[in-house]
Amino acid sequence: MSAGMEQLCQAMAEYLKTCGILAEAAFPMALRREEGPVAVVSLRGCQAESAGFQDYLGERFDEQTGRWEEVFGKKAKITFGLDLYATEKGDGQQLQKAFDQLAGALILGGPEGLRVEEFSCGQTEYDGESRRLRRSVQAVCTVYLSAAAQSGGEFVDFELRGVVKP
Repeated sequence: MSAGMEQLCQAMAEYLKTCGILAEAAFPMALRREEGPVAVVSLRGCQAESAGFQDYLGERFDEQTGRWEEVFGKKAKITFGLDLYATEKGDGQQLQKAFDQLAGALILGGPEGLRVEEFSCGQTEYDGESRRLRRSVQAVCTVYLSAAAQSGGEFVDFELRGVVKP
């Protein structure tokens, strides 16, 4: 059984790609492309809280089994790192343009099931380890993590509510 956490960074990276932003998940590490600024998506924090009495969210009908299932879950605040990296060429203006485009995508909402609450950025700095310019960007999102239980009380699945399972 999985809590769906491994899907979060990939879902954010895919959303950014659909908005025309070059993005990839931080892990597994790959060689960063030289074709322009890239947003590297990482999970910086997760804070979960109860979403209902004893985490009970209600019932749903499972059409595949023809049975009702009880749904339990948590409301979570997820903090993403969306750090922008670019080659040393120029004065950092390409990172500013990339941040403007990234901010536009985050203002539109975010991936299905993730509601962007806030985002922020730091200043452009030289990252000696990657030998690139880097601008630290962070986005805080709200998501509901839920699990379904059969009538006997056995949990059958955990899912990130609103995000399509692969």
